[in-house]
Amino acid sequence: MLKKFYEKNETLCIILLIASYVILGSLSMQKFGYTSVQGVIGGTIYSLILLTIILATKSTKYFGFTKPKHCKEFLYFIPLFIISTVNIWNGFDFSRGTKTIIIYILQMINVGFIEEVIFRGFLFKSMQKDNEKLAIIVSSLTFGIGHIANLLNGAELIPTIVQICYAIALGFLFVTIFLKSGSLIPCIISHIVINSLSSIGKDINNTTLIILNAILILICLLYIAWVNKKIKKANA
Repeated sequence: MLKKFYEKNETLCIILLIASYVILGSLSMQKFGYTSVQGVIGGTIYSLILLTIILATKSTKYFGFTKPKHCKEFLYFIPLFIISTVNIWNGFDFSRGTKTIIIYILQMINVGFIEEVIFRGFLFKSMQKDNEKLAIIVSSLTFGIGHIANLLNGAELIPTIVQICYAIALGFLFVTIFLKSGSLIPCIISHIVINSLSSIGKDINNTTLIILNAILILICLLYIAWVNKKIKKANA
């Protein structure tokens, strides 16, 4: 029943999933903050809903829950490891306390999973059938621009703009990895690690933030170029 409903109303379902995630996520952050048990519970429920849809529609492989192909051409995803560690480049800070860090990491596990499934899984795969290039662009832009919601949660303007630019570049990289490797798993893991390490990384000023994000954007673009070149040869 769920499979038939999703297949018949795929576009509507995706719009509702994205809208509900952004709205409910923002409301949760405003009311409970980034480190709340309520947020973890809500995120876990949302993750389970997505898993239910994937399993009910028998689409695990279709949505990228499979072993990645061309690992050698992807440089065994070492550039992803470099990008994933960005939040601890400035050093460690455990002053937030063990409980807060654990709750935050649990929250980020849900966030990483949900955002990759929604933007790289549901949205991209839905649009890919009609126009692959447009699907890549829309998936990346919506993922990046979606971070503007952080402004509603009290974030500063400049860091948010910088984050949006970096998120768009990262979105392009993740969708490229998904498209070329057939797997969403490296994207989910990297997304979770990037977010989780921010809980133990030292805070940085806006100038350093801009420099770091410029470096990360460059790494993303170079890695995208490398992957496209190598996988084309591998598929030739």
